[in-house]
Amino acid sequence: MPDQADTAGSIQTILRYAVKSMGPEQLAESVVTEHGLLGDRGYALIDKENGNVGSAKMPTKWGGLLALNSTFTAPPKAGQPLPPVQINWPDGSSTTSDAADVDARLSATVGREATLSSTKPEEIHLERLDPMVEEEVILDIGHIMMEGRFSDYAAIHMLTTASLARLEELRPDIKFEAGRFRPNLIIAAEEGAHGFVENDWVGKTVCIGDDVRLKISDPTPRCFIPMLPQHGGIAADPKVLPAIVDLNVLPVPLLDDKILPCVGVYGFVEQGGNIKKGDKVRVE
Repeated sequence: MPDQADTAGSIQTILRYAVKSMGPEQLAESVVTEHGLLGDRGYALIDKENGNVGSAKMPTKWGGLLALNSTFTAPPKAGQPLPPVQINWPDGSSTTSDAADVDARLSATVGREATLSSTKPEEIHLERLDPMVEEEVILDIGHIMMEGRFSDYAAIHMLTTASLARLEELRPDIKFEAGRFRPNLIIAAEEGAHGFVENDWVGKTVCIGDDVRLKISDPTPRCFIPMLPQHGGIAADPKVLPAIVDLNVLPVPLLDDKILPCVGVYGFVEQGGNIKKGDKVRVE
């Protein structure tokens, strides 16, 4: 690792979202490919009416997915088709992606005809509400989705404990659980780190463990999802997004430097490899 790399912390939590907009599974370790964590956002619901990718960023249509949890039935392997996923409902019931009833159950959950797929449509459309306007303005962000998976944009989303602590320091009336923000990696910041430290990572390279290198492209613009109820006991709180608007707005290069509420950062994989909990995280 280059001498000029500064230690930023270590991996506290690794989260993989087998199905887009559902709850994650925690991992002790993961393979990082050019597309991110192996298997992350490997599946998604597809609207049978218009072919749009189902995303809770359009909560009036797909917000119900956030209450569900999904896990792979076997570990994904690089270069091979994804294994089936098990989908768990809050009532304790479950089904798998290869079961005959999976589409019917998921369609009933979201209130529209949908099919679960690990194959991206040839033409991608994904709706997202604009968080900076009061009226319902729908943005189509399908053109920025990654190749090979159902991620909205980047390979990896990271968030530090320092940012969460700063939010709670400034707004102690709000519970800023990390799960609200759906990161892949929660980074335990170095002792003494204060504030939204990852804001300064944009344009730099983050090195994880011995192998993995991520180019940080953008701060992560926040949508309506952090305000919604989610798997794991996360309660709805309409104060979350307005608080971020007040506390941390930044230009987002991806969106022509539009000023948006941000928490965390996006990274693209320069060099893949293996990561595990406790791995050191360095910034250069």
